[in-house]
Parts: sequence; C-alpha cells; structure tokens
Amino acid sequence: MTTLHTATPAVRTEPVEGRARPAHRAATPRIRWGRVGYYVASLLFIFVSVFPFVYAVSSSFKRSTGLFSTDIFPRNPTLSNYIGVFQDQPFGQNLLNSVIVAGTVVAVSLGLALMAAWALGRVQFRGRGALLMAILSASMFPQVAVLSGMFELVRFFGLYDSLGALIIADLLLTLPFTVWVLVTFMRQLPKELEEAAAMDGLGVFTLIFRIFMPLLWPAVVATGLLAFIAAWNEFLFALTFTLSTEERTVPVAIALISTPSGFELPWGKIMAASVIVTVPLVVLVVLFQRLIVSGLSAGAVKG
Repeated sequence: MTTLHTATPAVRTEPVEGRARPAHRAATPRIRWGRVGYYVASLLFIFVSVFPFVYAVSSSFKRSTGLFSTDIFPRNPTLSNYIGVFQDQPFGQNLLNSVIVAGTVVAVSLGLALMAAWALGRVQFRGRGALLMAILSASMFPQVAVLSGMFELVRFFGLYDSLGALIIADLLLTLPFTVWVLVTFMRQLPKELEEAAAMDGLGVFTLIFRIFMPLLWPAVVATGLLAFIAAWNEFLFALTFTLSTEERTVPVAIALISTPSGFELPWGKIMAASVIVTVPLVVLVVLFQRLIVSGLSAGAVKG
C-alpha cells in the first residue's frame, strides 16, 4: 500500500539574533504627511475664517442675558435684535446709502479704469511707466494722510454731509487698484483685434466697451467686486464727511448703535446689523466665485 505525501512549500528563513523570520515581509502603507498637513491647514483656515461669522449669527439671535453664554446654538432664539436695529434708527436708509455709494463707485471706477487701462496698456507714449508707478503709489497712502486734504476739497465743492462726498472719497481708494489690475489684462489681448477694429473704422469707445470688455469680463467682475467690498466697508471717510443720521452708511451706523441709557453696548443689535451687512457680500462672492477665480488667476499667466 502506497502512501501519498503532500509536499508543503518550504519557507526560507534568515537567522536574525537567534530567531528565524520570513525573508519577505508585507509592505506597510506609507502615511503621506504632506497631504495630511494640507488637510489640517485647510480645516484650520476654514475654522478661523468661518467661526467669527457663525458666532455673530448665533449672538444675533440671543437675548441680553444669553450673550454671556458660550453656546453656539441659542436656547431661546429671538428676532428682537433684528427688529430693534430697524426700529431704533433709520438702518434701512443707511443700507440704501451704502448701496448707492458702493454701486456708483464701482460703475465710475470701472468706466474710468477701462479707458485708462487701454491708454496705459495699448498706447505707447513717453512716461507711461512713471505714470503707472504714480497710480500705484497713490493707493499706498493711508487714509489718515489724505483726510485733511479730502475734507478741504469736499467743503470747497459744498458736498459735506452728502453721499457725493463719500463717492469722491471712495474713488480715491478703488480707482488706482482697478486701473492697475485692468492694465495687466489689457496688455494680454491680441493686437489683431485692435488692428481689425481700426480697419473697420471703429472708435475708441466702441473698441473698449464693445470689443475688449467682453474679453475682460472675468477681470471686470473680480475687480468690480473688490471695489464694491472696499466701498461698502469704508469707515473713516464716511465718519468724517457725514453728520446727519440719514446720510450715514452702514459701517458708521453700526459703530454708533447705542442704548437709551448709554452705559452699555447692545451687542445683540450690533451682531444683527453686522450679519445683515455681511450676508450680501457673501451672496455676491458665492454667485460670482468662478468669474472671480478665473479673473484673478488669468492675469498671473501669460500666453
């Protein structure tokens, strides 16, 4: 009778310090510390950016006694802070003033910046580089340095305590930036478009606003939104050049919110007003985020 013996594969071992171990070990997965660090940094950045707004929204729904609690979600939410903002002062008129000032500043600055960008980016003339540096340096001066001169200019034209004073003052902040950014994009447009328009007999304004502007639309949206945010949040000029409550913009109106006693700060109303002012900016950024990213990134790459 024959017996069958099953051959078992031999495992080759290597002696290490008196012990036998397999020659081939399973490879352990590597931890990609770079990716882990990227996610940790991203989460930290999101938390630092979003938490103040979340806390402001939470505080705007709390009552006076609930503001001292650290709860993110209020236990007894109320709309009294939002109602009180509009009842105690003309906050609706202040919002309208900010919309008028910021909208006018964006329209005027973009219109002037497009024409200036065409002249500085497409026309060759002596002193163009010095003029560009002068425009850029104008945006480097702090507001306090030009405050006295702007006040004399506003008083000379009789615009004190009016929205016209704020429009002129805010143009000082937005126009240099919009010109400088649009010049960069204007230089990247092909010269063949300009030559074809000249052969067809098109004027300068038609060339800028009918031919070039559709190609510059992402840059126009990005710079226009940044100019709108700058004019919407401007505080020093709005505080200096306006006196009456009806002519104030929302940053000044929020700063001057007070209680009848005058011995306490109405944090709930201040947070409610801040949320009302911030939400339109968040909505604009979300709606135009693709154009903003493409507009800001396209100027960094040539070709």
